[in-house]
Amino acid sequence: MIKQAKIRNRRVQRIRRSVKAAANGRARLSVHRSSKQIYAQLIDDTKGETVVAASSLEKGLRGELKSGATIAAATAVGKTLAERAKAKGLTRIVFDRGGYLFHGRIKALAEAAREGGLEF
Repeated sequence: MIKQAKIRNRRVQRIRRSVKAAANGRARLSVHRSSKQIYAQLIDDTKGETVVAASSLEKGLRGELKSGATIAAATAVGKTLAERAKAKGLTRIVFDRGGYLFHGRIKALAEAAREGGLEF
């Protein structure tokens, strides 16, 4: 198990390094997926701070979702994040999948963010 964690951490760092290099000053959309919830945040790497965040644990989303670990939850989180980012004036970002495959919930969150007006 420890070997698998080391391999995953290396993959995460490799992806993050390439995403930061390609960012050119754009905010980074970082995604974390657990077995029960999904979290997303826009990070400004030049300042080292989170600009906008959304998760399936928020009160507005908890009431309408059956579970935080579904594609519907990921879609709702992506739309919420896109609305908040547009309110802050962010439209061009770079996507950091965090070592996860671009499939399922990660893909649903990314597509919902694109539909919400974010470009990446």
